[in-house]
Amino acid sequence: MELMHIPLCELSIAKTNVRYGVKKADFSDIIPSIRKRGILQPLLVRKNGKGHEVVAGKRRYLALNFLEQEGMEIEAVPCAVMAKGDDAAAIEASLIENVHRKPMDDMDEFEAFQRLLKEGRTIGEIADTFGVTEITVKRRLAIANLSPKIRTAYRAEEIDGETLRALTLASKQQQKDWLALFEDSEQGAPRGSNLKRWLLGGTQIPTTNAIFDLTSYKGEIVSDLFGEESYFANPDAFWALQNEAIAKLKASFEGNGWTRVEIMEQDQRFHEWDYEKTSKKKGGAVFISVSERGEVEAHEGYLSRAEARKLEAKSKGAPDKDAKPEKPELTKPMQNYFGLHRHAAVRLELLNHPQLALRLAVAHMIAGSRLWQVRPDPQRADKPEIEASVMQSKAQHAFAEKRKAVAELLGLDPDRSELVRPNGDDYQTAAVFAHLLKLTDDEILQVLAFAMAETLEAGTAIVEAVGVNTNTEMSNTWTPDDTFLALLAGKDVLHAILSELGGPSVADGNKGETAKLQKGIIRDFITGSNGRPQVHNWLPAYARFPAAAYTDRGGTGSGDSWKKVAALFEGAST
Repeated sequence: MELMHIPLCELSIAKTNVRYGVKKADFSDIIPSIRKRGILQPLLVRKNGKGHEVVAGKRRYLALNFLEQEGMEIEAVPCAVMAKGDDAAAIEASLIENVHRKPMDDMDEFEAFQRLLKEGRTIGEIADTFGVTEITVKRRLAIANLSPKIRTAYRAEEIDGETLRALTLASKQQQKDWLALFEDSEQGAPRGSNLKRWLLGGTQIPTTNAIFDLTSYKGEIVSDLFGEESYFANPDAFWALQNEAIAKLKASFEGNGWTRVEIMEQDQRFHEWDYEKTSKKKGGAVFISVSERGEVEAHEGYLSRAEARKLEAKSKGAPDKDAKPEKPELTKPMQNYFGLHRHAAVRLELLNHPQLALRLAVAHMIAGSRLWQVRPDPQRADKPEIEASVMQSKAQHAFAEKRKAVAELLGLDPDRSELVRPNGDDYQTAAVFAHLLKLTDDEILQVLAFAMAETLEAGTAIVEAVGVNTNTEMSNTWTPDDTFLALLAGKDVLHAILSELGGPSVADGNKGETAKLQKGIIRDFITGSNGRPQVHNWLPAYARFPAAAYTDRGGTGSGDSWKKVAALFEGAST
């Protein structure tokens, strides 16, 4: 079987595909994932005349055709090519594909739902867009609220769906407690139905949930055998003190200028997707949630989404919804007539205002529109340990700080996870455009540089071209870590790296040793351990610009990408 990238126009559905006769194949559930991430699983195809036919992956193929018709540019499709003439194998492969087909990854779905919610869509609108019920949307949003470690474990199939759904009932602290058990190989964490009982059962109220001075509690406190947790033996006495402390907490917020402080009913969950962040000055309220286990959380500066929309409409002087709509001054055709003539005049005039056009382009990059499909790179990692390594890098942290600065420059929320947001509308684009008109050219270029950096596609020749032309020095932000050493493979590569670090004599003297031992020596040179002299600022060939290799086998990713475009930049200057 051979892996190839084949143009979409050269693909068709094979008659051996078990869904060949299904006229209305439903692919709506995978559309958001493909828009965001592309095709993650290759189509199974075989040669058919001048083209190839799809044996397994009909839904992905139809989804790509649909997106192409919408205007999305579809690159060559990753395909696994089968041997010719094997109809039985083709039918079997298609059957396995469809019997074991899973719906869109929950994690992809919640990201799509969460982004739409942040962009102002209601739960009802999201449900209509994706053709699902509102309860389904809320369930996906509940998954979005889980700890990143829990979501990573689910993606790695270390947690089953039932356990994941049960964890949506957990508070932030309960999630931390559960993760501690999950990561403890000796204890183990409750799962499935047992987890639900663990989360909701009994009257076990940990002393850590008390917001009052424990010395005021006169009842018995029961500790476990290891003393890691203790519980109130008298729930009634606990609640008497806890409720008194909650009342004082409410009064404290009111004393600090909050005009509205609500104590929610016990075990009424505070779901962020039902509320919108609103400052104290704009009428934001404080919601105090109290769980059955006595946990108290104060959520400062929120309004229900319905309240927030009413407040926004009022501030804009929106008309009364109950008022009878007046007949429009212009008919639809006349509106269209002037709309097109005005568009023709404005775009011609825009050619005379490049500085304004620059600001408008940046506004489109940040807010998006129906005609702009700009998306941040998802930085998709193949393994959890790779993701952890990248997230902990100096470059990643510095980039996040730059994002805060640029967001503040634009008057946006500095804690937003991404500056660039696709799927915007003309109002959002106009709002950003209006703000950009107030900035200097230097500030505009600063915003533009960040937007471009955030949308720079990982793993492409463009990254290599930019790195070479900016003289990027990775030693400023990266040092060899355990993940790098764990992924390092190939005795010829290890020998070459040992030669760089310790010289040919060290490399040749350990040539016959195991890969594990050689990696240990490499680590010693990097850290200066076990009597080895430390080699400062060393970079493997793969971390340099331009990227290089230790062998002539190819398959280095970055190095191969640079070779493809290097000739284009000969004699170029920045």
